[in-house]
Amino acid sequence: MKRHSLACILPPDLLVSLARDATHEQRLALLQALNVDSSFRQARAETAARLVAPVRLALAAAGGTPRRFIYDQQHSQSPTPGTLVRHEGDPPTADASVNAAYDGFGATYSLYWDVFQRDSIDDQGMPIAALVHYGTAFDNAFWDGQGHMFFGDGDGRILTDTTRGMDVIGHELTHGVTQHTANLVYSGESGALNESISDVFGSLVKQYHLGQTAAQADWLIGADIVGPLLKPALRSMTAPGTANKHDNQPADMTHFVQTTSDNGGVHTNSGIPNRAFAVTAITIGGSAWLAPGTIWYETLNDPRLKPNSTFAGFAALTLKNARTRYGATSPEADAVRAGWDAVKVPVQ
Repeated sequence: MKRHSLACILPPDLLVSLARDATHEQRLALLQALNVDSSFRQARAETAARLVAPVRLALAAAGGTPRRFIYDQQHSQSPTPGTLVRHEGDPPTADASVNAAYDGFGATYSLYWDVFQRDSIDDQGMPIAALVHYGTAFDNAFWDGQGHMFFGDGDGRILTDTTRGMDVIGHELTHGVTQHTANLVYSGESGALNESISDVFGSLVKQYHLGQTAAQADWLIGADIVGPLLKPALRSMTAPGTANKHDNQPADMTHFVQTTSDNGGVHTNSGIPNRAFAVTAITIGGSAWLAPGTIWYETLNDPRLKPNSTFAGFAALTLKNARTRYGATSPEADAVRAGWDAVKVPVQ
């Protein structure tokens, strides 16, 4: 049972798909990314194996200010932080990647604190570290489960500078939030829920920062970091399977993908709960971080949510939480049901 695997924004299946049509030079870069992916997955699995139950911590006594540390890896692939170049309260530097990582961490902290009163990843003011310029033209960004987010500069064709993706940063840091709340097993449907929750809150980070309504948002993940081979985005929450020519996400349970790769298709089948959230948010209208975000956040923190939850189990809890907070016959509860109905997940 895998509590956590390495949380990369580009999954291994996509890297393999890209390698099939890549030039020799591009294939070398993709193999490098896959090699790093494999090494970090093993290290993280060993750490995660020691987590035998969800970590649910009490609300910290004080909060409201992030604790950010930005390190320059100078193209090293070392898993330990390099040179500290900016920390909390420091002015911007001459390095745009450093500043973008700092701002993305701040935007993620702001969503969780302002809207959900959560003090950082562990709700106890946990410091968060960015390791920018990781590797040479490295095509990925990932969270290692131990307080570090690694940012590749991209090769310009597959990905560009990954620090530019505010939703990508929100996605990766949310893997840490999930680790400290529901601790969803990173395999099968529970793993796809894990990935979906990161996409949901990653999108909300971007929407909150830009002040967008659900109707105004593009609901695309990674649109700001993809190169020409993956345009226009990595994933679409409203139309799974249409984000780029390699996108094979299903849009409903009828097309659920049965596979043994990528921990049982965690990045593929996440399109189903992604669409359920987007439909819910658009149906309710207004700011998606308010009622829809609150329902999903309360479900993530609900003690009834099991680490091996299925889509149907998660869906049932979202409806229960919507009814409890907003009323059994409220528009919010009706919208939650409409969201899951749209993806053919039965909900009672």
